[in-house]
Amino acid sequence: MLNLRPAILAAGLLLAAFGPGVAPGLAQEKITIGVSLAQDDNPFYIVMLKGIRARAEELGWNVATVSANEDKVKQINGVQDLVARGVKGILISPIDAVGVNAAYDAAKAANIPIVSIARGSTSPNQTLHVAMDEKKIGRDIAEWTAKAIGGEGKVAMLLGPSGAPTFRNLADGYTEVMAKYPKIEIAFRADGPLTRERGVKQAEDALVANPDLKAIYCANDDVALGASQAVIAAGRADKTIVTGMNGVPPALHAIKDGKLAMTVELNPFLWGQLGVDVLASYLKGDKVEPRVFIKHVIVDKANIDQKLPKS
Repeated sequence: MLNLRPAILAAGLLLAAFGPGVAPGLAQEKITIGVSLAQDDNPFYIVMLKGIRARAEELGWNVATVSANEDKVKQINGVQDLVARGVKGILISPIDAVGVNAAYDAAKAANIPIVSIARGSTSPNQTLHVAMDEKKIGRDIAEWTAKAIGGEGKVAMLLGPSGAPTFRNLADGYTEVMAKYPKIEIAFRADGPLTRERGVKQAEDALVANPDLKAIYCANDDVALGASQAVIAAGRADKTIVTGMNGVPPALHAIKDGKLAMTVELNPFLWGQLGVDVLASYLKGDKVEPRVFIKHVIVDKANIDQKLPKS
């Protein structure tokens, strides 16, 4: 298990160091950083980009974005375009841990730091990774689920994209814990894109194959909201719980309405800010750990009122 304490402390110090009076030396220099996120229309990444822009504005930086939308070639081309434009640093959430390594190679060749945020890369040219403790989160979701279903019953897993180690690590943490419960059976597993439509379809398939399903694990909130839709349509709203991850506002409202059982709040706005802070610290020449972790919080009906966005 990863030792989170030093990394979380480092993340906290970075956030504190780049508060309202952020990065004195860098604030005077009008620079541009590039951003390439895995999806443009995913609520999680929309909020993350807002956090990136907010912190960059405090620093007096410009932000140049390129579109990827889960297209590996498009992401590589986008990063190469950022390199050609002469950005001072790049924040990237890679679609695939291996498939977009050419983007990292391009940044390295131009001596531009490239910081992975959320998802990570196997590329040796990844400068830093602002990550979550994926296996720990998977374990926490599993423990919560096992307790919620009374330690027995069938579970389905709607995993993330097969090439993304983030989702593989989440699933490994989840299955590691579930293996400790002999009366819990993982009866259905499927990977795929992080879309609501896919959540509906695969949850329908899981319920047809296993009408007595007690829980559905979903790799993110979009998939979970789709799965919840299928569960309700099947008349199992009070019999099959659905768990998500990311803590985006639609998922939080779904928990309040009783349509979703649980999600994991990762606070993408703060995550985006932390990504900029880490890059700023690196550009200043400060020592930064290769991996900096964002904190996570389980959100369910017990604490949903504290987590709902204030209108």
